[in-house]
Amino acid sequence: MAHYAFLDVNNIVTEVITGVDETGLIEGLDTETWYGDYRGQVCKRTSYNSRIRGRYAGMGYWYDPVADVFILPQPYPSWTLDSGYDWRPPTPRPTEGLWSWNEADLKWDEGV
Repeated sequence: MAHYAFLDVNNIVTEVITGVDETGLIEGLDTETWYGDYRGQVCKRTSYNSRIRGRYAGMGYWYDPVADVFILPQPYPSWTLDSGYDWRPPTPRPTEGLWSWNEADLKWDEGV
C-alpha cells in the first residue's frame, strides 16, 4: 500500500489517497502517472515515514518540483523557508516555557 498526493495547477495538495504499491504498474504505467492520468491532475507519491519528498503530504501543502519535496503551508507571513524546507520565525522560539508567535509585533509572547 502506498499514498499519493494530488496537486492543483499551483502545486498545492488537494487530496491524499491510499493506493496500490508503488513498485507495481497499472496498465503498463507507473502508479503516479496512472493516478494522475485517471484524475486529470498531477499525482506524486508521499510517504508516512518521510523517506521520499521530505515529509508526508497534507491538504494545503505545497509541492516544490525543483527540490522534489512537500512543504507545509507558511504559518505566518514573516516566517522564511530554510535550506531544509522548514519554516523559521524571524527570532528563535525561547526554549523554556510555553510561547506563541505574535505576528503583529514579530515576537514571541509567553503563554498560549
